[in-house]
Amino acid sequence: MSLGWNILCDFDGTIALQDVTDAVLVRYARPGWELIEAAWKAGRITSRECMGQQVALLDAGRDELDALLDGIRIDPAFPEFVRAAHAAGCRLTVVSDGLDYAIERILARHGLGPLPVIANRLVADGERGWRLDFPHSREDCRVGSGTCKCAVAAAAPPRLRNLLIGDGQSDFCVAARADYVFAKAKLIEHCRQQRIAHAPIGGFLEALALLPSLLDGLLDTPRETVSVLPLPSRASTP
Repeated sequence: MSLGWNILCDFDGTIALQDVTDAVLVRYARPGWELIEAAWKAGRITSRECMGQQVALLDAGRDELDALLDGIRIDPAFPEFVRAAHAAGCRLTVVSDGLDYAIERILARHGLGPLPVIANRLVADGERGWRLDFPHSREDCRVGSGTCKCAVAAAAPPRLRNLLIGDGQSDFCVAARADYVFAKAKLIEHCRQQRIAHAPIGGFLEALALLPSLLDGLLDTPRETVSVLPLPSRASTP
């Protein structure tokens, strides 16, 4: 019996065409969130600490937050990719170091509400305050993420291989544990430098085109090699 595929898909900058958490902070956070961001980038605090402190600065009612989220665009080819993956018997889970409430609302607007989501839990704290809980964190997470993507990958059923689809720093660690990567943006160069088997994509149109080759084993290369297939020219999304 051949191994199937367990698809772990990042959200911000991958499914969504922008970083949703950043959009929320820019719009509704009180002053100081940029300093917290700088402390994280300088390595003085973990990603989990950064997110928790930043979300605590939010000043927005639920209606205001929903109005912003309802304006967030996703990759237009993502719904078709989901349908194709499910039709092929793949499992697909959205795994993000972002905000579960935001992800679930945006997906539901596009008819994708049933997709499982593993992310940090956004909790209302009064009429205009918010906090983050971290049900998917681990004390031994090497990068201190709110959602330990490596632990999610490790929990995949033994007869499934992991395909990671991602774009940025929160995907760097788990990329080394995936059996294959569809890489966007910064993750492309990381995979090249670390010699992680991957295909570069600009979005889900390319991912959809690559899916049959993945399922047929044509992209299943040894981990020490880098697989880069020629793709149609398409600019990366922001």
